[in-house]
Formats: sequence, C-alpha cells, structure tokens
Amino acid sequence: MHKEFLMGNEAIALGAIAAGVNLVSGYPGTPSSEVLETVAKRKRANIYVEWSVNEKSAIEVAAGAAYTGARSMVTMKQVGLNVASDPLMSLEYIGVKGGMVVLVADDPGPISSQTEQDTRHYAAFSKLPCFDPSDPQEAYEMVQEAFEYSEKYETPVFLRPTTRVCHGYASITIKDETEYRVHNFEGFRKDSGRWVIFPRLSYQNHIKIEARNKTLADDFSRYSRNRIYPACEKNTALKKGVASGGISFAYAIETLEELGMTKLLKISTPHPFPENLALSFLDGLTEILCIEELDPIIERELTYICGKYHLPVKIYGKLTGHVKNAGENSQDSVQETIMQFLEIPSISTDDASCADAPPALPVRPPVLCAGCPHRASFYAVKSAMKGRKTIFCGDIGCYTLGNAMPLDMVDTCLCMGAGLGIAQGVGHMEPDTACFAFVGDSTFFASAITGVINAVYNQADMTLVILDNSTTAMTGHQPHPGTGRTMMGGAVQKINIEAVLRGIGLSIVETVNPLDYAASVENVKRVADEPGVKAIIFKSPCIALTKPSGSMTVNSDKCINCRKCIHKLGCPALMISETHVSIDTSLCTGCSLCAQLCPVNAICPPEVNYKGGVHNE
Repeated sequence: MHKEFLMGNEAIALGAIAAGVNLVSGYPGTPSSEVLETVAKRKRANIYVEWSVNEKSAIEVAAGAAYTGARSMVTMKQVGLNVASDPLMSLEYIGVKGGMVVLVADDPGPISSQTEQDTRHYAAFSKLPCFDPSDPQEAYEMVQEAFEYSEKYETPVFLRPTTRVCHGYASITIKDETEYRVHNFEGFRKDSGRWVIFPRLSYQNHIKIEARNKTLADDFSRYSRNRIYPACEKNTALKKGVASGGISFAYAIETLEELGMTKLLKISTPHPFPENLALSFLDGLTEILCIEELDPIIERELTYICGKYHLPVKIYGKLTGHVKNAGENSQDSVQETIMQFLEIPSISTDDASCADAPPALPVRPPVLCAGCPHRASFYAVKSAMKGRKTIFCGDIGCYTLGNAMPLDMVDTCLCMGAGLGIAQGVGHMEPDTACFAFVGDSTFFASAITGVINAVYNQADMTLVILDNSTTAMTGHQPHPGTGRTMMGGAVQKINIEAVLRGIGLSIVETVNPLDYAASVENVKRVADEPGVKAIIFKSPCIALTKPSGSMTVNSDKCINCRKCIHKLGCPALMISETHVSIDTSLCTGCSLCAQLCPVNAICPPEVNYKGGVHNE
C-alpha cells in the first residue's frame, strides 16, 4: 500500500484497476470524464478502454463484456443515464455474469448540467443496488466492493459519486500494483434461456429480483459502510438524530464532531435501503434530521419505515422545509441546518466583525474562448439572416455559450441532439420561420444523426449547422469518431460528416472555414434559401488544439473607438480604453475575425489569414 494525492475520479479509476476490471466504456460528461481517462492512462495491458459514441452504446458494450464473465465498468453523468436507460432497464432483468459497475456522476447545483437529476431514483426504478461514496478514499474502496456485490448477486450495480467527491482531492491510500487483482473469465456461454429476453423470462426474473433485493437490504444492513455513530455522553439532545449520505455525510460528521456528536446514521447504499440498520438507529429517538443531495431519498425511506413499524419519530428534511430542496449542500449550510435542528444559537452576522472580510468575488460568467471558431460561425449566421424571421436551436456543448450577449444566438437548448427536432417542430408550425439547428461534431455522432434522418424522411425545411472543431471540447477534448483516434491510442479511419449526411439523403452539404467571414456569410445566405434539409459544416479546430499564429494589434492612430468589434463579437481578448480599443495579447489567438469587421482597418493581423479583405457594414 502507498499514498497518492488524487482527484476522486482518479481514485475511482485506480480502484477499478485494482479490482481487476477488464473493460471500461463510457461517454464524456462532467463530472465523470476523468474516470475513464485515468483508466486509459494507468491501465494494465489486459484492460480495454473506449469512448463510446454515446451512453447507450457504452452500457451495451459493458454488458457484453459482463456476459463473458469479465469485469466491466461504464461511466457517464446523470443526464447520460437517460440515454442509457433503455438497455439498462432490460439488463436488470437479464443480469450479468461478471461484475458490472455503472458509474453515474450526479451534479448538484447543477454546476455543468441541464438538471439536478438524482440517480438514486434510477436505482429504485431499475431495482439495482446503489453505492454512494462520501469522499475520494471511500470511493476508491467502494468501487472494489461494488464489483464483489455485483458478482455475488449477478446484477449490475450503480456507483453514484457527486461532483464534490468526483473533483475533490485527497491523500488516498491505494494498493501497490503487486496487490492488484487479476480477474480471469471463462468467456460467453450460449444459453438462450438466460441471455435472450422474452416476456416469460422477464416475469420469472422479476420475482427473483424482488426476493434478491430483500436479501440485499439485509446484507446492506451488515455492510460496514452503512453504520451508526453513537452520540457522545455529554450530548444533551439524546432524543435527536441525524441521517445522511454521500458528501453531505462528510459535512454532517465534521459539524457534529465540532458541536458534540449526536446519534448519526450513515447511508452508503440508498437502494436497497438497509432497513434493519435504520430500525436500530431509530430506536429511542423522537426526531430525525435528514441531510442529503439531491432528492429526499433517505428522508422518504425513514418516513416509510416509521409508518410501517408505527414508530413515534418525526422525520425532518427537504419534505418539511428544514433542508433546502435544490442546489448543493456545503459545510456552512449543513452546519447551520444542524445547529437549528439542535437548537444551538448561531453567531449573528451583525455581531461578527466584518472589518477583515474579503471583498466579494467578481461575477465571471462563462464565455466562448478568445479565437473560438464557434463565435465566428454564430456571427456569420447572425449577419446572413439579419432582418429575417429565424429561430436558432442550440445544443449541449461549448457552443451553448452562444446564447450570451452580444451574440444571442441560442434560442433553445434542451438536451443532446434535441435542437434538430425542435427546429423541425417549429418549422412545421411556422413555415415562414427560417429554422436553424446548431450541433457540434461530437454531438452529431452521439445523438444528432437520428434527428437528421427524421428531418429528411418527414420533409422538413431547415438548415443544419455543424460546428466542427475536431474534438469534444466541453468535457476535456476527448476523441470521437471524426477525430481518427481511439482511447486505446490507435489511429483509425475518420468518419466523414459530409459523407454521412450525403448518405442520409442530403444533397446540399457545404463546408466552410468560419474564420473567413465574407465567405461564411455568403454561404449561409445561399444555403438557407434552398428548400428542404440542408447542412453547413463550419470546420475550424478548437483553439486548444492549435497553436496561436500570433496576436492581433490595434493601430491607435486609425482606431476611432467605435467599439464595433467589442459590441458585435464579445471576444474576451478585446478591451475598452478611453481613446481606442486594445487587445490582450495573452488571450488573443490571431483569428483575425475582429480585423475583418473593423470599418477603418485599425486592427492588424500578424499575417493575412483570411480571404475577402475588410468587411464594412
């Protein structure tokens, strides 16, 4: 054993490797992405790793590996589980032979997601066991235990870390490579009575699953990570208790150790719920405070148990308004909630000295990077469609930031690939609206192809704009089918987006460099006027993948300080001064878009890297 300073996601990855995982598949999504990347970086020779095209494909690949008896893990974020839910719900009825861990990272806040979806609901919905780590060390150990439970009960299991566990750092005690398990497996054995899902088999297996989960609930009551912490002898609130799980437990126990320990229940397996352990915890108590993220899962379970056994215990939490029902918990919020519950007076902010308090942090909303080709793409479409009735349907990725002023180019954003369907729906109801759907290259492969086929088949009138920056930029620049690289390090043939679109049935597919402003505007005007489904591929690499060609400069003698470049583009490298616009050379990548918009040729590129000269509006 030795110690390493690790991110929670890195700890989970190393835990899976130590457990003898044979295959890891997944789709990138914050806060889960580093798990698979760490496995790829530190894997042994017998481990296969892939970024799948989407979460559905990823879970099916992992299931196939588990059918052979291999240990597999699939990684995603909470909204990705929606994409994977179709195979997952059936897989529970089929079961697995090798251990299979479905790692789903939840995102309270939400910090980088569309929703505050709680995977513990999916655990109950799919009748799958769920493990909920409270810190990186426990996540490292728990993933190994999750494989053991998965094999013991022949079922996939959830591992549900949240953002602060995934991205928190700690000094972790981990195994040496000589201590890693080598998991050998027998391979797939044909048995249609087990592996082919039919209604009769599902009915029989449903009965088995319900019986298994009762056994699992008893097993989880003995699981060492579910435990009761007794109250300290000096505590005066002996009839009160706190129940918690996940990162909220870490906040709760830190608070109680400081205030004086109250009886505390830690729930590490929210499904099946450890009922017998909960009964032991409830014995002798009259009031319980439940602290958890995101939904009141523990609170509802304890309320149910109290009703089932006619226990005179009041349960407080999100349902009663004693704990906030949205957003992240924090050490401060948990401490304040516990102090109110225990009737401990808090220090008034009016009494506290604020003389040395630091100033409030400035608000820094996320923006497209300086030199981002998406900014140029959005502005070209905006200019080309000026004065026309339009809708710009966005999608999930860096380009969602196109909604910010001054671009204001994202009218809708729902989930990955949805922009295509929304544009079609609006177009069918409002034929006079020019409908655009923006999608990135990675998202195109993940979830947009079906929408394009639907548009062609149902004779929609819309323009598909593919923002091809040759990477999955938002989640950490992972490869995808269009990059020609796999996570195993192999070079493969790139899947050509234009060829795919033409194969689907599009006759008008044009590719243009968005940093060539004049050509981009002309292209959009021409293509948008064509009937039916047509596509424009704005192709320019992400600035994180290419070295800047040098920064732009402003000729102060020519600059009239009209600030058109700033007001039109909102590039973070452009700055306002009293007499003229200036450029932050540490941010500028030399894309030259601002130079193409300057009406007086005051912005000078390091070299001429665009066509058509200066644009004047």
